[in-house]
Amino acid sequence: MQPFHLAFPVTSLDDARAFYGGLLGCAEGRSSPDWVDFDFFGHQLVAHLAPDEVGPRSRNPVDGHDVPVRHFGVVLSMDDWQALADRLTTAGTQFVIEPYIRFKGQVGEQATMFFLDPSGNALEFKAFADIGQLFAK
Repeated sequence: MQPFHLAFPVTSLDDARAFYGGLLGCAEGRSSPDWVDFDFFGHQLVAHLAPDEVGPRSRNPVDGHDVPVRHFGVVLSMDDWQALADRLTTAGTQFVIEPYIRFKGQVGEQATMFFLDPSGNALEFKAFADIGQLFAK
């Protein structure tokens, strides 16, 4: 699989470094006074200093929850997802949607959780017991 590249706005590069580098464990790559690259689970994530463009705006209902429309994240193995959920819970992360199993017993059953970075950008991390369900209809 080819890595994706995503650039997104943040209010503070120091806060982005603490969150993506510290809490999520993403190695830092190149940087400048206005942006910083992170190795986001093998993908290139670039936090750009742009305070006027941050935060979630709209939400849509999915499986009984209000999901932030603008969000990004990674599909992890179930073990890695659980380890991250435990780490975030221990760190006192305030979840937008607490870790749970979505679409339980249905096509596309998945573990999911949503939370915000310090700039208000929404992230979703998910996992499938059967990765073949990723694009199942």
